[in-house]
Amino acid sequence: MSGSILFEHQQVEDALNRIADAMVGAEVYLVGIHSGGADVADAIQKRLEAKGASVFRGNLDISFYRDDLDRIAPNPLVRTSKLPFDVTNKKIWLVDDVLYTGRTIRAAMDELFDYGRPASIHLAVLVDRGGRQLPIAAQCTGFEHTAPADCTVELVTGESWKIEQRQVK
Repeated sequence: MSGSILFEHQQVEDALNRIADAMVGAEVYLVGIHSGGADVADAIQKRLEAKGASVFRGNLDISFYRDDLDRIAPNPLVRTSKLPFDVTNKKIWLVDDVLYTGRTIRAAMDELFDYGRPASIHLAVLVDRGGRQLPIAAQCTGFEHTAPADCTVELVTGESWKIEQRQVK
């Protein structure tokens, strides 16, 4: 079932370019949150490397760090977390596709601290849809879109990227 398209491919590409531009540095430590955040982090990594940055890349699966796991899925798809660099004293860019309640980000920070103590954690999201339940804010946002609580906002990947809003049944 498809939803209504909020942002088309070129808009998503432009947003990814803006996010990468905001992160540019000699060394960038990117950590994507499975699964949508990992896709976004991959796209940002390509843009940063094209600008000459050295990108250190990892992914987190925060399934077992969630405080709402029993409510979101009875059998979650668990992937492997992989952080092939030391996070201690590094400026970490945590990347996700959609920021909503803040619970995913809180869980990701909990897991990240199990790997060490970063100097700082910055958050980049493709879409901030509002509706926070925790005091979490992104330093870098591609789009802001207020969505009703009975809808999901999803990144759809493939040959062309788009962001859709769907009614939850």
